[in-house]
Amino acid sequence: MECATTTRPSKPSSNISDIVSKFAKVCKLRSIGVFCSENHSNLRNNTISVSKDGSENTSQETECGGIKIHPQPVDLPCKSNVCEDVEIIKLFDIVSGLKLAYVQLQEAHIPYDPEKIIAANELVVAELEALCKIKHMYKEKKLKNVKLKSSRSDLLKAEGEVDEKISEVLKQNVKAKDSEIFHLRQKHQDLDLGNAILLEKIRQECLQRKSVRVWNVNVFEDSFKAASKSIHDFAKPVISLMKASGWNLDLAANSIEDAVVYSKRCHKKYAFEAYIARRMFNKMSLQSYDVDDIMRFDEPFDSLIIHPDSNFAKFCREKYLLVVHPQMEASFFGNLDQRTFVLSGKHPRTPFYQIFAKMAKWVWILLGIASSIDPKARLFVANRGCQFSDVYMQSVEEPYEGASGFGEAQTNYKVEFMVMPGFKIGEILVKSQVYLSRMK
Repeated sequence: MECATTTRPSKPSSNISDIVSKFAKVCKLRSIGVFCSENHSNLRNNTISVSKDGSENTSQETECGGIKIHPQPVDLPCKSNVCEDVEIIKLFDIVSGLKLAYVQLQEAHIPYDPEKIIAANELVVAELEALCKIKHMYKEKKLKNVKLKSSRSDLLKAEGEVDEKISEVLKQNVKAKDSEIFHLRQKHQDLDLGNAILLEKIRQECLQRKSVRVWNVNVFEDSFKAASKSIHDFAKPVISLMKASGWNLDLAANSIEDAVVYSKRCHKKYAFEAYIARRMFNKMSLQSYDVDDIMRFDEPFDSLIIHPDSNFAKFCREKYLLVVHPQMEASFFGNLDQRTFVLSGKHPRTPFYQIFAKMAKWVWILLGIASSIDPKARLFVANRGCQFSDVYMQSVEEPYEGASGFGEAQTNYKVEFMVMPGFKIGEILVKSQVYLSRMK
């Protein structure tokens, strides 16, 4: 048994052939059966008639070995409500015509007749084009339904906008009432505030008036200079007492800042000043507090006697115990009476302690007015070994011999140690005081 061979017609496109192939698989037509090559002469032609309304009447039969093969018609289900729809009926008619056209295309291959193949193929293409038109009509109808829904949505949206405008008007009325209530409350609060101010004035007249100081950066800079000078003044008696007590000043200076290159031997005094300043500013945060009480006294020791438990008095006791080491005091005075007196909460009337109190006064004032001028004021330091910068630093001594000024040569100097810390108040920088040496 052998099967007839078929060739593709040259006219239809590849897409149409693919559609026809898929359509054949779906339909599962049984219009062409297996036939013997010996009896292919007995094959009879099929006749296909198409009515005007688009439906086809087919009568076809084939003979192979005495067996007749008839195409099996497909019964299309049709409900009463669906059949009434003209478009669906037309769609079914086109599908039926497409199936019959495909049967004709198959029969044109047995026997192989190119003209019949071309004619059948054109008929298949025509049915597919009609099917595409139905598809486009369906899309257009669907698009019209979408537009109709969109118009209804626009109508609802317009109604919603009207409701929103009415709501806005009501909200404006509510805001107007709230504003009126707010103004009445504000007026009531102003009356209460005015009464409170009058009561405060009456109370202030019964109290002693205090002078009010206006702090600014210029006052701070003056206080900075006074604090630096007071540290220098306190370092003098300390160095003198160390000499009188037999201290080795070179070893003492090296214990404070080791391996420092001094341009002059007398410059070792700055090491002692740096030690005192470091202890006085140690663990001190910049916070605003009233310094008027201590500013009213020319001698800060008088303030310690009158107010022995004030914050300034506590500051003096804490810093004295930190700056003056017990061994240092014992070697200076032969005893620890002053230290014992301070630990008991009192302040000794000795010249040494009074000089210390003057220094503590200006450090206390410096720290107090910094935050009063600028709450974000901060203290900064210059670390040892960093390159000198005249923006943030100031040398406690003139440059080395042969140098008229730092200028471009400032990069040749480094910081050996810091004597006084610097401050940043707003956009103003109060330079830190440092001791320099030439970089190798």
